Amino acid sequence: MPAILPGSRTRGERFEDWVLDSADRLQELRGSELDNVEYAVEEIPPGLERILREGGRPPQGSMIRPAHGKPARITVYRRVVETEAPSAAEAQDLVHDVVVEYTAALLNVEPESLDPYYRGYR
Repeated sequence: MPAILPGSRTRGERFEDWVLDSADRLQELRGSELDNVEYAVEEIPPGLERILREGGRPPQGSMIRPAHGKPARITVYRRVVETEAPSAAEAQDLVHDVVVEYTAALLNVEPESLDPYYRGYR
């Protein structure tokens, strides 16, 4: 399949695109306020086996505040989100909500005030 067609992208690449699309949307809405924020995708959260063994719910993402000259970092955990979403369309909605929720937490605002189209999928 030609590389320019959407079907040529792996699930992981499409997931990364969803995270970047959501980050770009928030950047458009908030501007320079998010210049020092990095967005990333990881497969699973650290310590997942322990979390599951203790009966906890795995996080869909994480947020690290800026410190010592390093930018803030919001990470979305692909396998957790994919497991919780019954379809690709719902996974894309959930990715957006996770990005919005963690960014809102970083900025100390409500998700609805950060993005008026926030759906609260979870």
